[in-house]
Amino acid sequence: MANIKSAKKRILVNRTKAERNKSIKSSVKTAIKKVYAAIEAGNKDEAVAALTAATSALDKACSKGVYHKNTAARKVSRMSVAVNKMA
Repeated sequence: MANIKSAKKRILVNRTKAERNKSIKSSVKTAIKKVYAAIEAGNKDEAVAALTAATSALDKACSKGVYHKNTAARKVSRMSVAVNKMA
């Protein structure tokens, strides 16, 4: 355990930020799973709606620094291609 006051504060702040990041990542993963679940079910309307929600969630996570912008762009691109390939 740290002895210096500023180091103790950093530990607390880092723990808070890690919990926040974990929560955001979890919600993004859930949104992405909903897109792929709709694709598997063959429901194009639901997939498009889920894609919009997932894209929004990824963009918000990217703006908060949880995901790198290229990672977010890659995930959005792959989901878009998968939805567009649906008949």
